[in-house]
Amino acid sequence: MANNRTGKAEAAAAEENGVAEVSFELAMEKLETIVAKLESGDVPLETAIELFQEGMTLSRLCGQKLEQVERRIEMLVEGDGGLQRKPFSAGKEE
Repeated sequence: MANNRTGKAEAAAAEENGVAEVSFELAMEKLETIVAKLESGDVPLETAIELFQEGMTLSRLCGQKLEQVERRIEMLVEGDGGLQRKPFSAGKEE
């Protein structure tokens, strides 16, 4: 249950930062830009902290989007009765 509350808090933080409706691809692009700025070392400390916070929010958002997609993926497995749908489970092969 605490995990659900954490997810809601992260979603609220994402909305506050204006990244809640950002696509995965756009979030990754923004994240790459932030990383490049931070790696350059030419950013004032206060700006670096803000960029880091935005980057963490984007990183969580990307992780959440990947988890959502993973839950939606279904594998089609050919069996005796034809094709069967079954939930995707990462890392497990039958």
